[in-house]
Amino acid sequence: MATIKKPAAKKPAAKKPAAKKPAAKKTAAKKPAAKKPAAKKPVAKKTAAKKPAAKSAAKKPAAKKPAAKKPAAKPAAKKPVAKAPVEKTDVKFRNLFDAYAQGKLPFAHGYIVSSFFSPTSNYSIYEVVSYAGVKEIFMTETGLQFITGGKKLYILLEPDTYQIKFQEPVSRAEGEKIPKRFSELEIITARNQSKIMVAKDPIESYGSFTILKPTGINFSVVFYQLPDVYESISAFFTETLNRQRKVPESDAKHAAKLITDILKKSMSFEGEFK
Repeated sequence: MATIKKPAAKKPAAKKPAAKKPAAKKTAAKKPAAKKPAAKKPVAKKTAAKKPAAKSAAKKPAAKKPAAKKPAAKPAAKKPVAKAPVEKTDVKFRNLFDAYAQGKLPFAHGYIVSSFFSPTSNYSIYEVVSYAGVKEIFMTETGLQFITGGKKLYILLEPDTYQIKFQEPVSRAEGEKIPKRFSELEIITARNQSKIMVAKDPIESYGSFTILKPTGINFSVVFYQLPDVYESISAFFTETLNRQRKVPESDAKHAAKLITDILKKSMSFEGEFK
């Protein structure tokens, strides 16, 4: 009987391998760790967040479109300014030095009237120069030099208060003389006893002549060769003699007509000037 009990005691020891099953559960517990890659999804959202930024960058070219409005600056090229030459048909005369600076000085032919007024009295000298066929005009230290021939007419206004009336104009002091004698002058005595002396004939220059820069209230103006140029010169002399030099208006008109008659006769642009 004792021999049968021994094998029965050994059977419980064979159950030890069944206890290994809980160890297999540890492997199953690792499955939650595999969920970590799913946590990376928020990182992928950062890339998606950059897309709006790309859209704002794409909008920059749209902001540049207003800069394309530069063609609106085309009005600056207002070529109608070239209409200035048309003005020559309306303007009777211009300041000589302004006309030169603006490129509006006539080269074909013209009349230049210059004045030399005394600072202490109405004693005055006028010079009228006619010219044609100018080759060149340039500025010098003293004035404008014309490379061409010309004719110059002298007009002298002598007020009643002038002290040495008996002296020939050619022999008077510098600034008061003209290269003419009484016998070479047409003389008008005005109602206020002033005398307007107009040379009977002009003096001709060859090659070149210079128009001096005016100072003080003096002037130099150029008349354009228009159909009514002599009427314009006559009106100009009437104005300057009457208003600036105090010559009675009727006498100023008389002197202005005498001046233009000599211009027509001896200094027109017919023949040698045309």
